[in-house]
Amino acid sequence: MPLRYDIDSLDQRDPERVGRFFELLEPLLERWFRPRVHGLERIPQGPALYVGNHNGGLCSADTFVLGAKVLRAHGISAMPYGLGHEVAISIPGIKQLLVPLGAVRASHENAHRLFARGDKVLVYPGGDLDSMRAYSQRNRIVFGPRRGYIRLALRAGVPIVPIVAAGAHETFLVLHDGRFLARALRLDRLFRLEVFPVTLSVPWGLVVGITPPYFPMPTRIFLEVMEPVRFERSGEDAANDPAYVEECHLRVHSAMETTLTRLAADRSGAERESAATRR
Repeated sequence: MPLRYDIDSLDQRDPERVGRFFELLEPLLERWFRPRVHGLERIPQGPALYVGNHNGGLCSADTFVLGAKVLRAHGISAMPYGLGHEVAISIPGIKQLLVPLGAVRASHENAHRLFARGDKVLVYPGGDLDSMRAYSQRNRIVFGPRRGYIRLALRAGVPIVPIVAAGAHETFLVLHDGRFLARALRLDRLFRLEVFPVTLSVPWGLVVGITPPYFPMPTRIFLEVMEPVRFERSGEDAANDPAYVEECHLRVHSAMETTLTRLAADRSGAERESAATRR
């Protein structure tokens, strides 16, 4: 019986397909993005919430770099299930690719079901705000007012493992995030989209609106798995305490921004050294 590619099913990830996919993809990732990845040894046992900065729109190259490195270092048990925006992971072709790799609809219910099985979950709290931030903001982390990831971790009593990538937002060029257009077109109410960006990409050129899957420009990606963040409080009371949720958010967000600033500087230095060597 053929797969229905149900974005709420937790049973459609195919370990064999995951292995074959990354066996073929990893050499291409290495050649095209020359990734430098640190901190894989920090990944804890048991359920955890991976929290990343979101890059590259619908072509999130750093997600695949992370997947390849985690699979090689720790095996399928450490590979996270990715909570994806319903619109993005329902696109024909993308759906058939991502669901067997472990993508499920972004919802707290699905996340809790995965944690209960001992699985790890990957979220990008900034969503479209982060993945479509302007090029000038490429070395910032834009989560906006979204705090659901903190409440999720607190309710589940799982640690947050921050994942920070520098360079991955340069696979295309976001000229403007178009938040005012999204509001004017009521996309926030119709599709939960808060941006309507203006982008440049290959092969589409100038696009107004969400950029279709594109061919990523070569860019060097530096990625770091940070130390797990464990909170002093957990459970419903903690998750329903706005001041505590904000305190936890600021702790995670500020640590990630500090790491991104360092990775961006390291990456710039490595690029200068590489250019000098070529000369």
